[in-house]
Amino acid sequence: MLYHILDIFFVVFHSSLVIFNLFGWIWKKTRVWNLITLLLTGASWLFLGLIVGTMGYCPLTDWHFNILEKLGVTDLPNSYMKYLADRITGLDFNATLVDKITLYSFLGALIISLFLNIREFRKSKVHKAES
Repeated sequence: MLYHILDIFFVVFHSSLVIFNLFGWIWKKTRVWNLITLLLTGASWLFLGLIVGTMGYCPLTDWHFNILEKLGVTDLPNSYMKYLADRITGLDFNATLVDKITLYSFLGALIISLFLNIREFRKSKVHKAES
């Protein structure tokens, strides 16, 4: 029972984080937090990935997949996004395609978030100088 609850928690939490990473830059009030979560995600994929030997490493995926294994789920893919796409649709998506879409979407969101956060920072700096 506990593992089923944890499975649902991770699906909701991890999916919410993915959505926030992709679209959190839209609202002014969440832009800084969006940039922080994007940078943490990128650092996990790169730096933690180098440490554990798997580029794109995500501790949330690792923890969730450990729970799924305890529930008897086997043949889990390497990426959470492939797992999620397959789980939601019941289809078997191409892992390489999912990984590319994930990476390009992440980079797009990161570029937009950086641009908007830098612009807001410059605006606030100019506004403070004029005051």
